[in-house]
This record gives sequence, structure tokens and C-alpha cells, in this order.
Amino acid sequence: MSERTIALVTGANKGIGYEIAAGLGALGWSVGVGARDEQRRKAAVEQLRAVGVDAFGVPLDVTDDASATAAARLIEEQAGHLDVLVNNAGITGGMPQEPTRVDPATIRTVVETNVIGVIRVTNAMLPLLRRSASPRIVNMSSSVGSLTRQSGTAAELTAGPVAVAYAPSKTFLNAVTLQYARELSGTNILNNMGCPGYVATDLNGFRGVRTPEQGAAIAIKLATLPDDGPTGQFFEDAGVVPW
Repeated sequence: MSERTIALVTGANKGIGYEIAAGLGALGWSVGVGARDEQRRKAAVEQLRAVGVDAFGVPLDVTDDASATAAARLIEEQAGHLDVLVNNAGITGGMPQEPTRVDPATIRTVVETNVIGVIRVTNAMLPLLRRSASPRIVNMSSSVGSLTRQSGTAAELTAGPVAVAYAPSKTFLNAVTLQYARELSGTNILNNMGCPGYVATDLNGFRGVRTPEQGAAIAIKLATLPDDGPTGQFFEDAGVVPW
């Protein structure tokens, strides 16, 4: 990594995103707190700075082209480059999501944030990432996006409730990440997916069994991969996630 490592974490004002920012900041990195809500963004930056993190706010709505462009411009003005992008922002779209009952608009909304939002932000940040000596892209996925686990008959192979918007959005994200890895093969950009596990956040009504700090660990690991590390792979704390 460069002497001053710069990271951007989307959806970093709370939960897993906040803990990813805190963990990267603890390494001595400068961390952009990407969030669309101004008050929550400012509060997160203040909290991070209070524990010694070199944090700065990045207004960012991942569903808006102009917002992503403005965020890239801000980072360029502040740092001139970007070393690590963590695409963490995501939504469930609300439950229940049985495919026979779902409103198609729900699927569009979830995909707009969880998939197209990642593409939008990644493409906006790529010129800055290309200026880094060791650029990393980490897309926060979920094991519910694993077709292997969704289709398994054994209890240990199944993943989550029936959710025709959220679960396939993570499958879609995994496929998109793989396409980026293929296009960027031969470059120094490593692009991987991480599953945080079932973390207690407002995304699931705080029903999860892991802490946000535990959930952030996989993103921090993938953000700090060595130059000969993997790319286009899907990981959780225990290792590779079966797709």
C-alpha cells in the first residue's frame, strides 16, 4: 500500500459499514465515510475521529449517478487517488418476499441499490483506484446469494428465508463481481466478495447472532490482501463460500 492509504466505505454511517471504516482506520488509513444521510454521516465521522481514525465524510447515494461522480471528485480533491473501495451499502427491500406475492417494484429497488449501485460507484472510482499501487475492491455480499446453499437439502446447506429480491440480488452481485475480475485480470486490482455472516443490524431487525465488528472482519481481510492475493472469489471467515 502507499504511504497514505485511502479507503472509501459505502453505507459506513452504521452497522457493518461503520465497523469496516473503524477497522481500516485502526490500520492508520484515511477512511471516507460514504453515506447519503448528512446527519448520520457527520455523526459517524465524529465518532471515528474520537477514537483516532482519520475519517472524512463523503456524501454518497449509490442510486444516483451525479452523487457517485461528485463523490469521486471529492476524493480526488482530498487525496488524489483511492486504494480501497468497499461496496457495503445494501438494502433487503422488506419482508416477506415470496416470489408468488412480491411486487416487481421491490425487486427493481433492491437491484438498483445492491447491484447497479455497486457498478455505479465502482466505475466512478476506478480512475482513482488505477492510481494506487495496490488497489482493492471489496463487495459485501451474503451467503444467501450462494446457489449451492440455497438449493441444498441438508440444513447446513440452506441459507435464510425465501427472499426473491434480496437473495438473488446477492447472486447477481457475485456474478457482476466475477465479470469485473475477468475484465481487470492482468491489472493490479484485486476484486473479491465477502460474506459478513448473520450480523445483528437494522437490516434484519437485530436478529443476527454476530456483532458488526465480527461481520466487518472479512472486509478488512480482503481490503488488505497481498499483491499476489486472489481475485474474483467469494469468502467468509471460514474460507471460500460455495457458490
